[in-house]
Amino acid sequence: MRACMPFRTFILCLLLALPFGSVVADEDDAKYTRTINVFRQAGASGHFFDNSYGYAVFPTIGKAGFYVGGAYGKGRVYAAGNVTGDTTMIQLSVGFQLGGQGYSQIIFFEDQRAYDEFTGGNFEFSADASAVAITAGASASASTSGSSTGASGGQNNAITRGGYYKGMATFIVAKGGLMYEAVLAGQKFSFTTR
Repeated sequence: MRACMPFRTFILCLLLALPFGSVVADEDDAKYTRTINVFRQAGASGHFFDNSYGYAVFPTIGKAGFYVGGAYGKGRVYAAGNVTGDTTMIQLSVGFQLGGQGYSQIIFFEDQRAYDEFTGGNFEFSADASAVAITAGASASASTSGSSTGASGGQNNAITRGGYYKGMATFIVAKGGLMYEAVLAGQKFSFTTR
């Protein structure tokens, strides 16, 4: 009977922990839902939800730099409105940069080819891919083509313009901080199927 006591204690602890696990999962789901809604309401990025094969969304990417910089974020990949996997983004950069920034990012996939390219293993944006975080009252490039402009009064009413570039369209909404530059070049993504 004494040998069963640790097993019973373990089962009791496991049963008590189950509700907390679902609370953490619910909070995580809510974070993704809020971020997706920000981009749905963000002007031109909203129509990409209806016209894209899928997308990858990152609720928060943290970035900091002082000549050498880095960024990191975790996200989810969706196709046809369903989660297909998890993704992480890392970025290392060298050059003039100063400050820190938190932002949300979404990458739309125009078709299955672009989706497969992103989810096929380790994807990296090329050197010609760039975007600037959309901030209140600032004009900025909002797509990977680097030729678009946008402005916003905040996360909930961001206005963005842009189109697909090599099968992908990327939009960024600043959450806070100040950074001299925000480039996509060097962003590396890994993908894990759910």
